[in-house]
Amino acid sequence: MPSKRTLSPAEEDGQTDNAVMALLLYSDSQRPWSRDEIEREIGSDTHDSLARLYGAGLIHRLKRFVWPTRAAVMADEISA
Repeated sequence: MPSKRTLSPAEEDGQTDNAVMALLLYSDSQRPWSRDEIEREIGSDTHDSLARLYGAGLIHRLKRFVWPTRAAVMADEISA
């Protein structure tokens, strides 16, 4: 029986980052999102993910709210 592969911490972080960006970039979703709303939707702690995405210039933050940068939205539209 094959063993179930466990993810490294970096892979788990990447999955969380991707889930957060997908939520923020979904065209029918609200903007901006509160940090609490994102955490409820994703189902795990997203504090570190939001910090990484902000540091990479992919999201804006204002108090407890976040939304994707214009560059992130355009990159998503180009890749679609």
